[in-house]
Amino acid sequence: MPSLRPASRAALALAALGPLLGGCGSLDRLSNVGKPPDLSSIEDPTAQPGYKPVRMPMPNPQPSSYAANSLWRTGSRAFFKDQRAQQVGDIVTVQVKVTDKANLDNETKRSRTSGDKLGVPNFFGVESKNVLPGSDPSSLVSSNSTTTTEGTGSIARKEELVTNVAAVVTQVLPNGNLVVEGKQEIRVNFEVRELIVAGIIRPEDIQADNTVDSTKIAEARIAYGGRGQITDVQQPRYGQQVMDIILPF
Repeated sequence: MPSLRPASRAALALAALGPLLGGCGSLDRLSNVGKPPDLSSIEDPTAQPGYKPVRMPMPNPQPSSYAANSLWRTGSRAFFKDQRAQQVGDIVTVQVKVTDKANLDNETKRSRTSGDKLGVPNFFGVESKNVLPGSDPSSLVSSNSTTTTEGTGSIARKEELVTNVAAVVTQVLPNGNLVVEGKQEIRVNFEVRELIVAGIIRPEDIQADNTVDSTKIAEARIAYGGRGQITDVQQPRYGQQVMDIILPF
């Protein structure tokens, strides 16, 4: 069998190692040994594959009008105009401050004892005939009852969450209150942290810097969690979750 040329042997070696090195990006990592990681170039995000335009609730368009002898357009977003959120599509910053602490300790005790005794010492001389041999007419029926109940309960809970999230006004209610909803995602390596805030706020509760405290939100829905490799490890497997639901014990 003729021997392979050096170029052919190198090509075969690369073909054999290609799936192993390419699958984990080892070639790129080896080429960057001793060099800092490169920064991504600035590109047009709308031209990237998989780009989807954002659709959010928007107010009805209003025609622009200018008052006589005035340089300012009616409804402009600057100069003596309140910059706080007030219509659909506006953004308001929600200051999430959840600091809950509860300690409950209950103890209940109840005890009851009762006793009854029935006898017929004299009943027209019947007691002297000893109708029931070995019985004492003065103590024919006797009963005792004892009831004891004791219960103890204890609850200790502490929760704390402090962060900010920008929310969008999705609806203006007939009474002027604003329905807001905001979602924030932060990815670190292979773990994504999610923060969701939704509820109803009053325009009067929005501060001058366009922020509102989470305690002022009615029907508040605040969710903070994550998804990714770490969360998957912390969660029980699907089979175990199913067994926990089905098993009665």
